Amino acid sequence: MEHYTMHLTQEQLDHYHDNGFLLIESLLDPREVTALREAFARDCTVPGPHLVTEETGEEVRAVYASHHRQAEYAGLIRDPRVLGPVRQLLTDDVYVYQFKINAKPAFGGDKWAWHQDYLAWRLADALPAPRQVNIGVFLDDVTEFNGPVIFLPGSHRNGMVRDGRKADARSDQHLDPDDIALTPAQLAEHVDRYGMTSPKGPAGSVVFFSPEIVHGSAPNMSPFARRLLIATYNDVTNLPSWSGTPRPEYVVCRDSVPLRPLSEPFLDALQGVKA
Repeated sequence: MEHYTMHLTQEQLDHYHDNGFLLIESLLDPREVTALREAFARDCTVPGPHLVTEETGEEVRAVYASHHRQAEYAGLIRDPRVLGPVRQLLTDDVYVYQFKINAKPAFGGDKWAWHQDYLAWRLADALPAPRQVNIGVFLDDVTEFNGPVIFLPGSHRNGMVRDGRKADARSDQHLDPDDIALTPAQLAEHVDRYGMTSPKGPAGSVVFFSPEIVHGSAPNMSPFARRLLIATYNDVTNLPSWSGTPRPEYVVCRDSVPLRPLSEPFLDALQGVKA
């Protein structure tokens, strides 16, 4: 039985559908944020191809599938404050299609090119339709200085902006947005039409966003890290397929059993198991 849940208001639902994203500030408390940061630090010490570094080869750029290795993240994806709104926005039966933490270190975290997520997934995984909801969990305070994600509000309503890809686009592991980036002309046209905004807030804030919204981010030139957890939920009736070798499981999760919410916040549930 679900004893604890969270429901978006009609105003919040309308904001998401109109703008392509919804920010809820301080959804997680400081104790939970600390636990997630500690889990991230542990996961960065686990070697393997799931760990992607910046071009220098030293700083971590992204870590995939942390929910397979760290109990805090396995609980977070089922936390009713997260899964409840996702089910409202999408459907009751969802699973995690992809889980990653983009880690923009201080003084050098690189940009992410302007793109739409669903195009990458359709090309790499033959994902049938944009039946996904992303959640972005702020593991650090996000300000105008440390490379926040910039959205073009409303740009999700007109399908794919760019349907092609570079001939040398990589799809064996993670598909870098540079491979499917909007052209300068496309971006200028869309910014003129939709404008730009960057959701900001304290660590523990969560932004829900559409797989079709145009977004990107600038390099982090500040002395403040910007770690952003992104979990992508997919409708269980909308599974990917591959004509050749599929991308690795740490990039595209294979477990499509519908997720059910925990009966309490993830950290309380985890501590109950340990007790």
